[in-house]
Amino acid sequence: MKKYKNFKAFVVENKNKMGIKNIDINSLDQGNVIVKVSYSSFNFKDGLAINGKIPIFKKYPMIPGVDFSGTVIESDCELFKPKQKVILNGWGVGEKHTGGFSQIARVNSKWLINLPKNISEKESMIIGSAGYTAALCVMVIQSKINPNDGEILVTGASGGVGSIAVNLLYRLGFKVVALSNKDEKYLKKLGAKKILKRKDYIINRKPLNSQKWVASIDTVGGDILSNIISEIKYDGIVVSTGLAKSPDLSTTVYPFILRNITLSGIDCVYANKEKREKAWQLLEETLDFKMLDIIKNEKGLQDLVNLSQKIIKGEVKGRTLINVNL
Repeated sequence: MKKYKNFKAFVVENKNKMGIKNIDINSLDQGNVIVKVSYSSFNFKDGLAINGKIPIFKKYPMIPGVDFSGTVIESDCELFKPKQKVILNGWGVGEKHTGGFSQIARVNSKWLINLPKNISEKESMIIGSAGYTAALCVMVIQSKINPNDGEILVTGASGGVGSIAVNLLYRLGFKVVALSNKDEKYLKKLGAKKILKRKDYIINRKPLNSQKWVASIDTVGGDILSNIISEIKYDGIVVSTGLAKSPDLSTTVYPFILRNITLSGIDCVYANKEKREKAWQLLEETLDFKMLDIIKNEKGLQDLVNLSQKIIKGEVKGRTLINVNL
């Protein structure tokens, strides 16, 4: 493969030293496909990693960025040819393999999928890993719940996963209740039927509470997730996909054996190719793409440190697009 030189990347040398550097291909981990990156996105995991709140990085130095979209410029794989548009989400990229906050990426071909025909590179990273995760959550809901069954609670509804989940569920005909302290107008534009303020959501530390929700997509964890489990209706489901508040979970077996509820976890990192393609197909066919302008914030590599501080504090609304060429 060619020696690509002098391109920009955000490099974390250690917990206390990081920033934009000019690097060459030798600074990237091995892979059989080289991609010219157009966009990445900023996700909660990226914030945790750069902030050092949780030991996300498996080694140093590391280029963060758990996803990207771009154009293949060199490949040893028959499935991906030069000039082909691709996207990547997860697979340990930006954690143990150099990631998407770089103008060039070198990755394993099995981690890539083709960019959907009706989604642009920019749109794909406004959606990003958070939106892709939201689609995986909604797919689980669809497999068990019908739109007329009742209300679905989405926590962290104004965040990346929550925003996309609210819109997808709404577009599929579900009745969505959004749990968030953020802008009500924003959430209603996405499709939320009701807005429940966090301060008004009462935590009752009991094994079983009144049955309220036929399903829930939870992005925050902790006592909120514990409480939701106690409020799910008979034969309902909770889809857990985050720990913005806490990784802890306190519950009993009662909701599971007396109400037949399901607690389903979502792993967006190592989901197989078939599941990934179905998730992106759901996004391509269902998401209101006009809504992306409402939820989008566009930033550059120079903004990553500041973004990492804000997202941990819950100060980032919607989706943050990272233009690696700004």
